[in-house]
Amino acid sequence: MFSKRLIAAAATAVVIAGLGACGSGTGNGSGSGGADPGSSWTDDAGQSGQDAAPQARPDTDTVRGLRDSVRHLSRKTAKATRPHLVNKCTPATRRARHTQQTGTGTRKKTRTWYTTEHYQDCKKVRNGTETYTRTVRPQQWCVRLDDVDGDTSQDDRWYQVTRTTYDEALTMTEHTRIEFTPVGTGC
Repeated sequence: MFSKRLIAAAATAVVIAGLGACGSGTGNGSGSGGADPGSSWTDDAGQSGQDAAPQARPDTDTVRGLRDSVRHLSRKTAKATRPHLVNKCTPATRRARHTQQTGTGTRKKTRTWYTTEHYQDCKKVRNGTETYTRTVRPQQWCVRLDDVDGDTSQDDRWYQVTRTTYDEALTMTEHTRIEFTPVGTGC
């Protein structure tokens, strides 16, 4: 009976993990498809352009298309404050119980005594605030494709890529066929 329950629980855990993995696509992280006012970018012709709206993650991992343009978005940070926590320790005592057994069988005797132990009782307490640098947007490398997966109506699609794929696309001429595995969609 117990083994059947164990097998059913294991099967349920595997199904839940599989469903969780299927639904965990990485987005663009910024939540907007528009250009960031703090970032500058141009396509190969030196013209700035409008961003395409972020698209859903493709069904297959590999994307093929014609290289349109590339863009590098630098890391964006902001100053923020948070509570500053410090350890505050106070001396404290506690009662410790000790036992000792002597003898065997029916002549076994147990002796119990108590002592006082000293220790430090430490807790984190707030002591003002501290300033830190918060990452608003991580560094991103993006490639824009035309004719995505051979569909001529799928133009101007942005994909987030790794640095090596970005460097490879940067050296290519415009409308050269490229194939890569995106990190995310939108840029």
